[in-house]
Amino acid sequence: FNEILTPYITDTTRMLWKALDEDKRVLLEGAQGSMLDIDHGTYPYVTSSSTISAGALTGLGLNPKEAGNIIGIVKAYATRVGNGAFPTEDKGEDGEKIAQIGKEIGVSTGRTRRCGWFDAVAVRYTARLNGLDALSLMKLDVLDGFEKIKICRAYEYKGMEIDYIPSDLENVQPIYEEMDGWDKVFGIKDYDLLPENAKKYIARLEELAGV
Repeated sequence: FNEILTPYITDTTRMLWKALDEDKRVLLEGAQGSMLDIDHGTYPYVTSSSTISAGALTGLGLNPKEAGNIIGIVKAYATRVGNGAFPTEDKGEDGEKIAQIGKEIGVSTGRTRRCGWFDAVAVRYTARLNGLDALSLMKLDVLDGFEKIKICRAYEYKGMEIDYIPSDLENVQPIYEEMDGWDKVFGIKDYDLLPENAKKYIARLEELAGV
């Protein structure tokens, strides 16, 4: 394989520096969720590396000043594979429905993902960690047909309402607000054509996430 692979092996840091010096556009794509970050995630149920935007820069040898727009990718609901705190997990019918419609099976593990409602506390936390300029909302159509859709806006923790991630996240209870669902957004590519309730849901997520 030497002859096949050799042309694709290089000092990627120098390659990226050269591209940036020439004002070329560079796109970095991270892997895994921010809550799995080795330093800022739900330890010990994390991965072995940094999964936030700063980790991408460190891994490639880029400095913070070279970061451009940072876009966070988030589902319209919440998922998790394996163990670890998951305040908004729905272990009932709705959670199963989300998993089935969303085809929530881990690519590398083959395990069905745990599913639940959008956690605005976690998203707001990770938005700050990553310095997000925008959010890209995925899989909104998975929620098609739900009469009511929940959003976790805060946690109840030791008798208090909090809006942050405590070190013992497993001891919080989600504080939900409910929004009316919609019939169908599947196949719609123009925001203006979305049902009004879907637009309201998106606007509320944006407001709660602070992005």
